[in-house]
Parts: sequence; structure tokens; C-alpha cells
Amino acid sequence: MYPYIPNTEEDKKEMLEVVGLQSEEQLFDVIPENLRLRDGLDLPDAKSELEVSAHLQNLADKNVTVNQMPCFLGGGAYDRYIPSIIGHILGRQEFYTSYTPYQPEVSQGTTQYIFEYQSLISRLTGMEISNASLYDCGTAVMEASIMTSNVAKKKKVIVSESVDPQYREVLDTYAHMRGIEVVVAPMKDMATDFDALKELVDDKTASVVVQSPNYYGYYEEVEKVVELTHSFKKCYTIMATDPISLAISKKPGDYGVDVCVAEGQSLGLPLAFGGPYLGIFACTKDFLRKMPGRIVGQTEDLDGKRSWVLTLSAREQHIRRDKATSNICSNQGVNTLATAVYMATMGKQGMKEVALQSTAKAHYMYDELLKLDGVEAFTDRPFFDEFTIKTSVDAQTINDRLYENGIIGGINIEKFNNELGHGMIIAVTEKRKKSEIDKFVEVVKEAF
Repeated sequence: MYPYIPNTEEDKKEMLEVVGLQSEEQLFDVIPENLRLRDGLDLPDAKSELEVSAHLQNLADKNVTVNQMPCFLGGGAYDRYIPSIIGHILGRQEFYTSYTPYQPEVSQGTTQYIFEYQSLISRLTGMEISNASLYDCGTAVMEASIMTSNVAKKKKVIVSESVDPQYREVLDTYAHMRGIEVVVAPMKDMATDFDALKELVDDKTASVVVQSPNYYGYYEEVEKVVELTHSFKKCYTIMATDPISLAISKKPGDYGVDVCVAEGQSLGLPLAFGGPYLGIFACTKDFLRKMPGRIVGQTEDLDGKRSWVLTLSAREQHIRRDKATSNICSNQGVNTLATAVYMATMGKQGMKEVALQSTAKAHYMYDELLKLDGVEAFTDRPFFDEFTIKTSVDAQTINDRLYENGIIGGINIEKFNNELGHGMIIAVTEKRKKSEIDKFVEVVKEAF
């Protein structure tokens, strides 16, 4: 069996001679004797590549994938159809090894698809400009909040309780280190309590963060939030959304939203047990030079040919890091390409069909579940492809029963909000069959 560290005894001897030492022990003379490890580490014996590969495969086999069971989990990551062409294009060597396109003369392919991605996102969201993506939606929410705080020169950001709790955790972490106060606007009837929000917004507020459809699946009154924020000087609206919903819903740009963020996983990316995903970030031209991350612009080369180049982004975010307004100087290159290919492949009509099928199936399932004795509605608010139900027993019990019957259930709301009592967030994508939905309902019925 070959060792993982390929240095032979002769190699070691030669290296020690170069530095003037007789043994490896002498390398550690500076470490006091009582701090040195003498008995070794409590680790198993080394294994061959074949044994390690088999071990890892055994561990992987313990996971259940969405290819084995129908999945009704949502909360920002969804089991959606991925056209086969995406994998084919991503596997091409010029894309698979994509890296920072700082040198446009050798990265025209990368800069072109980034530009096309930006154009597609701008059209999808109705916003004026888009960057080349961030890491995920949590990052995008955080960066949008910091950006608006810097522009407004204010240190207060209000975030609705109905925003994904994981996004709020990311925001809290970064805001704390920047001295930004994050105030949570309470939720009422499974959406932002607008009356409470009005009491919180003041001259010290830089921005208000809402999510529509929100974490629980329901649409928010975005127009009212925009009207409220814009009644104050330099106070902005940040809207998080589901990009698929925009195929049939009013666009953030039509609401007058200042910054739109979203999780791009639904646009051609696998669930991958949690990532990497894609943070969509689009805004108005007012933030052009303040926007984090990369922006690719269209230009002409010396021969007058159409070409692309990194442009307009604040250069200190790449070079003068001590002056940076953001820690983002990169993007999800390969995932950006996947998303661009997805949108180009599906087209306007294809994405609309995905959205309509998801909506229709979700509403069918919702109606069927409400017929059960142990299930109640939290609200009659409109929703897209995700909804929350109140259950007479805890969601974990139901999910255990579903798993036993070959179904991955929904999100247990008590993990994030125990004030709501027993309940479950259920997502229904275009992939779900009527037979799968009916079986889900039947199993839930038996759980009471």
C-alpha cells in the first residue's frame, strides 16, 4: 500500500540535509516537550484508495435522494426538473474550469455568458441592472442590507419575521460586525404585520426586507411596503422572491422595489444536499457603483467586434480589500452558466408552464389536505407553490410516517417558529405527480 504522502526516506534525508538537521524531531525543538504528541492520534489505520472509495460509497448510500423518493421539501431549495442540456454544456472544458474573468482577452466565453445571465435576470425581475450573482439568497439579503445602509448612511434595517429564518441569521451575523441594527417586524396572518411595520419605519431606517412569496409560501403586500419606505428620504425596499414565481407574478421592478434578491437554485441547479447555490441580485441604476460583486458590460474590441469585459463594479472590492464595502469579489460561475442555460432553454413560455403546473398541483394538494380532520389552514392568503398547514399532531410524527411510506415530507415549522404550534410547510413542484400527492394525503390521514 502506497502512503498518501509520497516522500521517500531518501527524499526526507535530502531535505533535512539542506536545512542542516539530522532528524525530523529536530524540526520541533521549539515546541516544549510537555506539549508534544507522543502517543499518536486516536485514528483508524490508513486504508488504500480502493478501501476509502468503498467506505465513502457506503456512507453515501445511507442518504436518500429525490431520485428515490418524491420530495415535498421547500424553504428555498426545490426538487425541479433540470433539462439534460445543462449538464452537457457545463461539462464542456471551457466552462467546467471557469474562473475569474479578469483578463477579458482570454475569457470572452465566460464574460459573454455572465452578460447574458445578467440580461436574463434583469428581464425576469423587471429590474434595471443585475450583478454576476452572489453565493446564495442569504448572502444576497445580507449584501443588499449592507449596501442600502451604506448608501443611505443609516444603521437601521427592518426585516420581516416572514423572511426565511436562515436568511435572517446570515443578516444578523454580518450586521452585528458592521454596527447595523436589525429590527424584526412581526408577522400576522402568515405575512408581515403592516400596521406594526408602519410603527417601526422612521428616518433612521435604511431599508425594509420582505420576502414574497414568503418563507411560509404566501404573497406579501409589496406595494404597500414600497409606498411606506419611499415616504421617507433614502429608505429602500429589498424584496426576496422565488424566481420561478416571477414567470406568472408581478415583477419586483413593477412594484417599484429598489433591490430584488432571490435563490437561483430553482433555475436548473440540483439540490445537492444544500449547495452550492446561486444568489440573484438585481437593483435600480441608483446602486450601480455600490452594488457588490461583479458586473460584465458589453463593448467593442480594437477590431470593432462585439465583446465583453468586467466593468463598473467598485474596484476596491477586488484589489484594495481594506477599503472594500463588501466581502464579495467573486460569483458562482458554473452555477450562473447553468441558470443562464436553463432560462434560455425554457424560454418565457417554458418557465410560465413550470410555474402554472407548480401552482395548480400545490392548490390541489392544499384543498385535499384541508378535507382531513386533523388539518387546518393558517390563513386564506394567496400562495404560489408552497403553503403551510396546521396539524393536530407534530410534523415530525407525520414526516416519520411519510418516510416509512417512501415520501420526503415538508418542513416542521416548530424548528423555526414554535409560537405557531404544530404545522408543516409543503412545497409542490412541477415534478410531483397526482399519484404522489394523493399518497401523501392518504398517509397524513392515517397519521391522525
